[in-house]
Amino acid sequence: MASSFAQKPPVWLYIAGIVLLLWGLAGCWAFYMHVTLGAAANPQATDWDRAYYAALPSWFAIDFAVAVGAGALGSIALLLRSKWAVTLYWISLIAVVIQFGYMFLATDVIAVKGALATLFPAFVFAIALFEVWFSGMATKRGWLR
Repeated sequence: MASSFAQKPPVWLYIAGIVLLLWGLAGCWAFYMHVTLGAAANPQATDWDRAYYAALPSWFAIDFAVAVGAGALGSIALLLRSKWAVTLYWISLIAVVIQFGYMFLATDVIAVKGALATLFPAFVFAIALFEVWFSGMATKRGWLR
């Protein structure tokens, strides 16, 4: 007879969940700075940076909010051992792809800033992929319910 109780997760699941929550909260802070200060948040902002922020479509801020909000909520769900973590992390990943897809496909950021401008977005994308994978793995092992 199969047990309907989820398996007890290892301590490192909670450690990873806390680290991912801190990452998500840092993203929420970055979003706050983005909508309140824009390019002025960076003391070394160039004319291009100011023009970039001024030209961002209104949906960009909504997408940014969805990306960081769903990621932070996904981490909370992970810590609460809820399967909602998987869905929230997928939503965050999709929003990250939209956000950086716009940034790289609709602007000349690489031509202006160089290839190094892709490093942090690539890191953000890698973390979002990790969150999706990690929550899926935790679900398969019976740690999320």
